[in-house]
Amino acid sequence: MRNQLATHLGNRAVRFVDLVTQRIYRLTGGRIGHRQLGWTFLLLTTIGRKTGRSRVHALAYLPDGDDLVIVASNNGGDAHPAWYLNLCAQPRVAVQVGRRKGDYLARTASPDERRDLWPRLLAYHPPYRHHEEQTQREIPVVILTPLADAAPV
Repeated sequence: MRNQLATHLGNRAVRFVDLVTQRIYRLTGGRIGHRQLGWTFLLLTTIGRKTGRSRVHALAYLPDGDDLVIVASNNGGDAHPAWYLNLCAQPRVAVQVGRRKGDYLARTASPDERRDLWPRLLAYHPPYRHHEEQTQREIPVVILTPLADAAPV
């Protein structure tokens, strides 16, 4: 019961920080919120697989050439985050990176890609190691590739 309460409170705190980051990111046009605590963050907009409504999340990302790499860690939870399930159902997503906005195609990294990316992600964002230790599932690595018709804003 104690672990469930700690997890619940931890998830609520993460969601609160996510909402505050989104608000600041939007209010400043991406000038504030993009860089936090030594990491870079983007705003990912997916379409809810059940509701059809837009859903936005602030996520740490790692640039990989023109692609952006994000991690569906769900803070070490045993279930995939809803945003990941949403992009699996509808892989075309909108992304804001700092002041730039564009459309991207999301896909789960192949096993070989994940094997190459995972050490880089752990070096970039060490909390992923703790998330990995907390869950039995393999944490998906997602590659966001810009669509040709995406234009910077």
